[in-house]
Amino acid sequence: MKAAFFTLGCKVNQYETQTMAQNLERHGFIITDPSEQADVYIINSCTVTAESDRKTRQTVRRLKKLHPDSIVVLTGCMPQAFPEYGEKLSEADIVIGNKSNSRLYDFIMQYINGSGRIFSVEQHCTGESFSGGTITDFRERTRASVKIEDGCNRFCSYCIIPYARGRVRSKPLDELKSELASLEANGFEEIVLVGINLSAYGTDCGKSIVDAVRLAASFNGIKRVRLGSLEPDHITDEIIAELAEIDKFCPQFHISLQSGCNKTLKRMNRHYSAEEYYTLCLKLRSAFADTALTTDIMVGFPGESLEDFEESLRFAQKVGFEKVHVFPYSVRPGTPAAKMQEQVDKHEKERRAAQMIEATEKIRRQYLENQIGKTLEILVEEHHGGFAQGYTANYTPVKIVSDKPLHGIVKAKITAVDGDFCVGEITE
Repeated sequence: MKAAFFTLGCKVNQYETQTMAQNLERHGFIITDPSEQADVYIINSCTVTAESDRKTRQTVRRLKKLHPDSIVVLTGCMPQAFPEYGEKLSEADIVIGNKSNSRLYDFIMQYINGSGRIFSVEQHCTGESFSGGTITDFRERTRASVKIEDGCNRFCSYCIIPYARGRVRSKPLDELKSELASLEANGFEEIVLVGINLSAYGTDCGKSIVDAVRLAASFNGIKRVRLGSLEPDHITDEIIAELAEIDKFCPQFHISLQSGCNKTLKRMNRHYSAEEYYTLCLKLRSAFADTALTTDIMVGFPGESLEDFEESLRFAQKVGFEKVHVFPYSVRPGTPAAKMQEQVDKHEKERRAAQMIEATEKIRRQYLENQIGKTLEILVEEHHGGFAQGYTANYTPVKIVSDKPLHGIVKAKITAVDGDFCVGEITE
């Protein structure tokens, strides 16, 4: 049988898709591209925003319309957080949640054997252990994302994720070691450690994120270790100092900001001030050479006045982020923010988002242009139309002019900027 996956959302979802795909392969399935004909289509959903839910519904309905005789499976965060949404989505033959991903094969066989439509969403509970399997391969041939943490205890007032993912739980280091050994054996030179609240790794078992980074860096074949998105109030001076001692650690930090206005941060139930965040940025830039700081900024949160927005914009310019993901606030039912007064008009949210994007993209462009003349190490990932493409240690995207395939880490001198890429020439 053939199965195809359609993955929405974050790198954790991408990792979990890989674990499900490998599990099906062990049972004899052939994994194919979702654009091709398959017997089973699995949609691994995201529910961070209302737009994520819309894309999930659209994908389920489109796949069922295109392939009426195939089995359509809905899993991931959307049915986990909002089981009623999944139950109403009749085009999905099987509806489960991310807690049950390891049982995907069993549900498919149950349906094939005549059970009829399956709806089975098991809720997360306090005290449950880390689960979800391990991987030996990843869709990217040079870089592999590895989930080491799940769940979140923060309960930001706008966020549904604690309900979709449960409480913080960490992958045991011995399990991680075995997984990393398999990825090293399969030629992966860069590991990205990811999680739902990654910087909380180890808080449930007496470890820290540094322990996971050190372990990954201990493998000779792994040349780089990178971290996924982090929360600012978990990055202590001790963690900064310990990470700075690890040669293979990539000096790129994606640290969620959400807003540069203290009044807004308080309404969001974020556990830091703009001043504390800025101090952290200074510490990171002092501790790591050529570090890149990237972030997420939300605009139009309930009660955000024009003055609050402008304060957040000035803060983003003050930090000078190397890249910013800007998005308008999206109402999530079941969260405190959904019930707040002073909801910002949709068009005003879009206007603020456009203004924030314009300002932060100017900083991004200047950063890329500042790379011209530098010789950098790039881990090559793919080839397109006479160019090899890859990333530097601080995650700057680079296109290298090359008539022949390039592999692994190469050195290139940056000569120009093309869109969101630096352009380089091989130096050795």
